[in-house]
Amino acid sequence: MATATAATGAARTAALLLSLVLVLAPRASEAVGAGTGGGDCHFPAIFNFGDSNSDTGGLSSLFGAAPPPNGRTFFGMPAGRYCDGRLVIDFIAESLGIPYLSAYLNSIGSNFTQGANFATAGSSIRRQNTSLFLSGFSPISLDVQSWEFEQFINRSQLVYNNKGGIYRELLPRAEYFSQALYTFDIGQNDITSSYFVNNTTEQVESTIPDLMERLTSIIQDVYSLGGRYFWIHNTGPLGCLPYALLHRPDLATPTDGAGCSVTYNKVAQLFNVRLKETVASLRKTHPDAAFTYVDVYTAKYKLISEAKKHGFDDPLLTCCGHGGRYNMDLSIGCGGKKQVNGTLVVVGKSCEDPSKRVSWDGVHFTEAANKFVFDQIVAGALSDPPVPLKRACQSKGR
Repeated sequence: MATATAATGAARTAALLLSLVLVLAPRASEAVGAGTGGGDCHFPAIFNFGDSNSDTGGLSSLFGAAPPPNGRTFFGMPAGRYCDGRLVIDFIAESLGIPYLSAYLNSIGSNFTQGANFATAGSSIRRQNTSLFLSGFSPISLDVQSWEFEQFINRSQLVYNNKGGIYRELLPRAEYFSQALYTFDIGQNDITSSYFVNNTTEQVESTIPDLMERLTSIIQDVYSLGGRYFWIHNTGPLGCLPYALLHRPDLATPTDGAGCSVTYNKVAQLFNVRLKETVASLRKTHPDAAFTYVDVYTAKYKLISEAKKHGFDDPLLTCCGHGGRYNMDLSIGCGGKKQVNGTLVVVGKSCEDPSKRVSWDGVHFTEAANKFVFDQIVAGALSDPPVPLKRACQSKGR
C-alpha cells in the first residue's frame, strides 16, 4: 500500500511539473525572441530526434559501442557516432554555444543541462516489424523517442526539484523546454527498410502519406509538451549511398550524372515534397510556433555531384570498409573483423585521410562532409522560410 501511495504521489507531482512546463511555454517562448530586435534567438537547449545521421550514442548504449576507427578524426576514439568525427547536430550545437548533446539512453557521464538527444541509429518514423539483429533497423522508432522525451521532462524535473544538488548541474530548468530548439532528422530508414524487403517503388511511395501523418502526430505531441521552435531536416539523396545500392542492385541503375540511383533519389525527393507540405500544414495549425524546413538533400547532392570541386575524391567510395567497387562489404562493416589464416583480424579499416572522402562507411558521411552540409544550411539559404539557424525562433506564422 505504501508503495502504491508513493507511486501515486510521484505521478501527481510529475503531472504538476508537466503542467508547469506548459504554463511557462507562452512566457518562455516570448522570452527567447524578446529583446532580440531581429537578432539571435539564444536557444538555451536542443532536443534532437532522429536516426544515425544525428545519433550521438543512443544505439551504442543499447546494443554495443560503435567500434574503432569510428571517432578517430575528432574524438580520437569511438564516441557513439557512426562517423570519424562530428555530425551535423554537433556543428549545430557548437554554433549555438551548446555542449555536444548526450544521448538520452547513455547512463554514464551524461549531462542534460542544455538538452538531450533521443536519436538512435537505425530508427524510423514507423515501427519496424522486425528486430535489429534481423534487419539492422532499430526498435526505437520516432514514437518511442517522443515517449522518452515526455519521460525525460517528468523525471528530470522531479529530480531537479526534489533532489537538487549535483542534479541541478546535470538537468535542464523547466523553462528550457519551451525555449529550446527541437531538431528532427528522420525518414531515411523508412524508405530503405521498405526497399530492403523487396517492395516495389510504388509500394514504397504508398507509405509516404502514413509517414507524414505519424510525423505530424509526434511533432504535435512535442508541441503539447512545450516545444515551440522546430528545425526539421528533409532526407538526403539515398541513391548516392553505397549500402542502398548494394542492398538493391536492381535499383542501382539507371544512374544520374553523379553515379547515383535515379529510382532511389526520386522516392527521396517525393518524401521531401510531402515533408515540406507537412511542415507548412503544421505552421498553419500552430501559428504560435516556428517551423523551419531544412533542405539537406540539396546540400548533400551538391557535395556528391561536385565532390572534386570541393576537395573530395570519389563521393561513392567508402572510407571505412572492405572490398568491392565502393570499398564496402555488407557483411563486414567499419571496424569489422574476419578470419585470415586462422586469426581474427580487422579488415574494415579507415582510409588514410577521411577528410578527402564524402562517405565514411557507406551509410554515413565523414566529419568533413557533415561540416560541408552544415555550412550550406546554417545561414538559411536552403531553408523554408529562409531564416538562419540562430534566428529560427523568428519564423512564426511565415
